[in-house]
Amino acid sequence: MRLRLTEFRPRTGPREHRVVQPRHTLRHTSLTAPEPIGLLLGDHDGLNRLAGLFSFAACSRHTIVHVPLRDGIPPDEGWGERVDLVLAHHSYGLRPSKWPELRRTLKAGTPLSVRTDEARTHKDADAWRQRHTRADFRDELRHATHARTFFLFGSRDAFARAAVNFAYAAGWGPRQKGVGEGRSAMVTGIWLKDQPGGGHPREVLICFKPYPPYAHFKRPGG
Repeated sequence: MRLRLTEFRPRTGPREHRVVQPRHTLRHTSLTAPEPIGLLLGDHDGLNRLAGLFSFAACSRHTIVHVPLRDGIPPDEGWGERVDLVLAHHSYGLRPSKWPELRRTLKAGTPLSVRTDEARTHKDADAWRQRHTRADFRDELRHATHARTFFLFGSRDAFARAAVNFAYAAGWGPRQKGVGEGRSAMVTGIWLKDQPGGGHPREVLICFKPYPPYAHFKRPGG
């Protein structure tokens, strides 16, 4: 997949960061943080582009991927306050408390076009799936919410697994019953590392939802 991005190279102290954003807003995609269940609503374009962004994040250990989902059109269903999305590898060491300062420096970006490697993404996702049932498995997506931003921290394989889930939702979401009338359809999800102390497992539901007016939408094969 070809992604059109904007790249920023801000500095905080002696460190230079690399931050990328989608060049164009995901207009019909929104996210609420998991408390304990989050909701991601997206049309085909939004879910497909998120698949590409997660795939790019998987291969970019030294890059922060920032998706300003609050800039999109508010959905007509769902719950909770909308948040932006940030993806970063565990090894990057990004602290959510430092993100607002870094975000304020994202002013003069440059256009960037990249291509993702779907075959490699599927290979990495398969490697994650083969390991995740082991008793010593620790390769889960960690998360935090701060300053109206939802952070996901992971490894190459964990981000690749999420990318495959988004691609699946983009492909199969339009085939679900009721979406032609504007109803959302839950297709898959992102399951997160549990917080200490137990409680309901944290997860983000990935749902397909066409954008209005719904007369434009035709289910595949319909």
